Amino acid sequence: MKWRAASGIMCDKRIPLKLKGKFYRVAFRPAFLYGSECWPMTKSQASRVEVAEMRMLRWTCGNTLSDKIPTGVFRVELEVRTIITELREGRLRWFDHVRRRDKTTPLRRVKSIHVDGVRRKGRPKMGWEERLLKDLKELGLSEDLTSDRTA
Repeated sequence: MKWRAASGIMCDKRIPLKLKGKFYRVAFRPAFLYGSECWPMTKSQASRVEVAEMRMLRWTCGNTLSDKIPTGVFRVELEVRTIITELREGRLRWFDHVRRRDKTTPLRRVKSIHVDGVRRKGRPKMGWEERLLKDLKELGLSEDLTSDRTA
């Protein structure tokens, strides 16, 4: 809805791309990623988010998919990083926040709850912790390094 409200400005060819990129990073990206720290994002969901973002970036630059311009060009022109990187950083930031909390807080106690009952058939859905461990493995980090913000 934020995009639709400001699409007149974002699609205006008289406004410089650098200003549009800054506006996108400040207004749309936070609204788009609100609460994403807790999402156990699957590959299909991540690709859908990335496609939606690329559509917005293409419209901002005044191009369409049929122009066959690589996605990296739009990111460079608008000075925008990939949304997958932003999602990953948000998850790791939230993980560090959870680790710093006392073990008695409800946030930490929820992790140790065990629910009795029968599970569904098939492979279980990926949880937040599994997604986080995958992120750490992909980046080659350990849980201890996540506390070091400069690294």
